[in-house]
Amino acid sequence: QVHLVESGGGLVQAGGSLRLSCAASGSIASIEIMGWYRQADGKQRELVASITSDNRTLYADSVKGRFTIATNNFKRTLYLQMNSLTPEDSAVYYCAVDPRPILSHYRAFDYWGQGTQVTVSS
Repeated sequence: QVHLVESGGGLVQAGGSLRLSCAASGSIASIEIMGWYRQADGKQRELVASITSDNRTLYADSVKGRFTIATNNFKRTLYLQMNSLTPEDSAVYYCAVDPRPILSHYRAFDYWGQGTQVTVSS
């Protein structure tokens, strides 16, 4: 089992920035991809960004150029730097990891965190 804990969410004004963190623990040796998803009220969960163990990345079109995914000691800590935030970025953000290093907007991940709320005010 892998345990994921997100932090860094909060309330920010439009145009502002936040950095989300995700700490992974447990059986992390098999992790080959780490990602961030988000789910806004009344909407489906969507991939925000993901990164593989060989540093390949994938971003949602809506966040390209504004968000950056990064790791510190891949498999242990994941970050999401979010700049130029808009109210449309408001959602619960989830960290997810998986042993299959497939970059796709529509894939499944085996392990999920509990989520952290990001609210962007206009």
